[in-house]
Amino acid sequence: MDETSIVAREGGLHKDLTRGQVIMISLGGAIGTSLFLSSGIALGYAGPSVLVSYAIAGFIAVVMVFSLSEMAVVHPTAGSFGTYAEAYLNPWAGFVVRYTYWFAQVIATGFEAVASGIYMTWWFPGTPVWLWSLGFASIVLYVNSRSVGNFGTVEYWFALVKVMAIVLFIMLGAAKIFGLGFAPVGLQNLYQLPGGFFPHGVHGMWMAVILGVLSYSGIEVIAVTSGEVPDPTRTIPAALRTMAIRLFMFYVLALAVVAAVIPWTQTGGSVVVAQSPFVKVLAQTGIPNAAGIMNFVVVSAALSGMNTNVYLCSRMLFSLARGRYAPSFLGRLGKSGTPVAATLLSGACILMAAGVSKLTPRAYSYLQGVALFGALIVWMLILISHLSFRRVHKAADLPLRMPLFPVMQIAGLVLLGAVLVTLGLDADWNVSWMVGVPWLAMLTGAYFIWKRLGGPQTLAVSGVPATGTMFHD
Repeated sequence: MDETSIVAREGGLHKDLTRGQVIMISLGGAIGTSLFLSSGIALGYAGPSVLVSYAIAGFIAVVMVFSLSEMAVVHPTAGSFGTYAEAYLNPWAGFVVRYTYWFAQVIATGFEAVASGIYMTWWFPGTPVWLWSLGFASIVLYVNSRSVGNFGTVEYWFALVKVMAIVLFIMLGAAKIFGLGFAPVGLQNLYQLPGGFFPHGVHGMWMAVILGVLSYSGIEVIAVTSGEVPDPTRTIPAALRTMAIRLFMFYVLALAVVAAVIPWTQTGGSVVVAQSPFVKVLAQTGIPNAAGIMNFVVVSAALSGMNTNVYLCSRMLFSLARGRYAPSFLGRLGKSGTPVAATLLSGACILMAAGVSKLTPRAYSYLQGVALFGALIVWMLILISHLSFRRVHKAADLPLRMPLFPVMQIAGLVLLGAVLVTLGLDADWNVSWMVGVPWLAMLTGAYFIWKRLGGPQTLAVSGVPATGTMFHD
């Protein structure tokens, strides 16, 4: 099959996202509530060495997203990494990647819906969490069922709130550290506390990498948008050009401020808004209503995460339907050029995931196990797909090239594999293997049953074979 077939199969989406929107969407995808809330858990694991942890996780994320975007520029399509896995590896890989990613994003969005409701009770105590969650979910589904340009505009402003909050936080923190208008606290907390820079050794630093990888999850949205921008060969590289430095600033510098201003022994384990390490730093600057300000930022971050995740979910289902791995009605587009049916079905599943999370914390931890395990598998298959992609395409012919190929990809795969093994060996995280492995086995069984029933032959798209590799030398 020629290389235009993959784009034609998933055609019809309106190319209404602007360059500025893609840049902000990509930033928003990499900045989740975990930065504001779960960073306290990472600090508890690693202490000041959390800076190394997030730098390692950031390296993995940058390698992954550059490799993915190199493919996205050549093949701008909504299915993105799922379609590339099908194209350059095999149909099973594309099937597993897309369904795993869709389910992981459904779970993540369900969590964000519940979290946003909990955050709102800070201002409106006594109101039902489910009411806020349902209301926010309805708003996000409405936004995503309209034109993609409308989605881009809303997400642009959501992301801008997060970006401005982080920039202001870093500026205030730096002023506090170096005594610009405040009594200087210096950098002593980074190395003078018990245990020094590595209070829990290399093991603690490495465990925080897990949270770092989870924090960066979502950055892959930049490749999914490639099917809905007018000129991906210019827009995607522009969005990537300063991605590494922005990730460094937004994560490593922000965490450096937290670790320098607040002793890490007082930040570990913060999991709620009122105890966020970011709130504690703002409180030390003397800003009135610091907790309320941070609550507003975290609500915005949760809504941004929901908005982006619904977008990702709908495009994965749309891609599966166009590849005939899901019911055909999910591949149909509304008048605004968006997959409305895929959006609404994803929304229904998101509300179910939110409901499960309220039944028992243990039930939700098992769902999170699938999401965590799935995120690592997806990132690894992206890098493996890229290695195969480069065997087909010469570097000189590519409009966007990942430097130091294939050393960077191999290093990324080794680090991701090490994180995956760590999850299986650690008592706090091995639930991801306990649920993730059966999930992959179930998907594999479903794929081969579908194949045995004649799916590849009877469900082929007109003019497009449904089996075999999508490209050839």
